[in-house]
Amino acid sequence: MTKICTRCLLKDFSQEQYEVIIVNGLSSLPEEDLTDKSESERRLDICRHCGKLNQGTCMACGCFVEIRASLKKGRCPYEKW
Repeated sequence: MTKICTRCLLKDFSQEQYEVIIVNGLSSLPEEDLTDKSESERRLDICRHCGKLNQGTCMACGCFVEIRASLKKGRCPYEKW
């Protein structure tokens, strides 16, 4: 059995999981509600180094960090971004 990395994002696990949860989730949202790619990547880089990241979710609030980081109104519960 493959060990799951607790400091990884969903896109680091399997393409299928990523497509179903993140890509489909984000594609259902209005474009005007989303950040640009560079901003979401900046936010995700901070999440990758946070002790609360666990298998693509934030243990502080329970969200999928890749979705939260892509939302203009998305906020880190610890105000890191």
